[in-house]
Amino acid sequence: MSDTKLPTALTSSRTRALALCGGLVTALFGVAAFVPLPYTLTWPGVTADTLGSYQGRPVLTITGAPVRSTQGQLRMVTISATNPGERTTLWRSLQAWFDEGEAVRPTDTVYPQGDPAEAEEVTAQQMTESQDAATTAALSYLHLSPAQVKVKVDLGDIGGPSAGQMLALGIVDKLAGDGKGGDLTGGLNIAGTGTIDDQGVVGPVGGVPLKTRAAARDGATVFLLPKDECADAGVNTPAGLRLVPVGTLAEAVSALDALRAGGAVPAC
Repeated sequence: MSDTKLPTALTSSRTRALALCGGLVTALFGVAAFVPLPYTLTWPGVTADTLGSYQGRPVLTITGAPVRSTQGQLRMVTISATNPGERTTLWRSLQAWFDEGEAVRPTDTVYPQGDPAEAEEVTAQQMTESQDAATTAALSYLHLSPAQVKVKVDLGDIGGPSAGQMLALGIVDKLAGDGKGGDLTGGLNIAGTGTIDDQGVVGPVGGVPLKTRAAARDGATVFLLPKDECADAGVNTPAGLRLVPVGTLAEAVSALDALRAGGAVPAC
């Protein structure tokens, strides 16, 4: 048996205390890494072509006026998130922090209502209001009477107000196209986001960096977004996706006209 003795520094009470403290700190960090925190994870969600179908049903059904056959796509985009009652951990939050395809946000900014049922009710109401505003803005732009032309929107259980701009553009394309017998899209896969009001003003929605990733994933090469969100959209923009900022429905139509003609198009 060896007579070798450990150095006094390694056997002192101070060293043992430091080792014990280090062990406790490590244990605390280990526990903290798995303690639920008031944060919600978000990531790129589904997209839906407003000129086509979603979950097997037409997104736009228009009656009271002739409807065109269209080429190309006008995709609204969404963000997916963990459920309101689901808390993420520090470890999972750190993983998401370093993943360009995810984002971590305070739960009360994603679900300000707190209660899951109430949150679902609110987003459903926001979608209804967005559909009504998109219809009013599009018909007003085309100088058509809402008393004559009726628009039904079906996006399944998708909620929130951010589809407004793309729904309005879809209505314009289906009813009038580019006004010269062609399509607004020029046959391209165009995605976008933004609220819209009755006067056709396009407003910010948030989460644009994740939405651009959803758009690129589903084949879009152009992304229409509110002017105020250019700076956010420039973060990790997918390669090959052209960002086009607009402030109104009329500006969005003009931008698409310029895109088809090869003219100057707004850029972030």
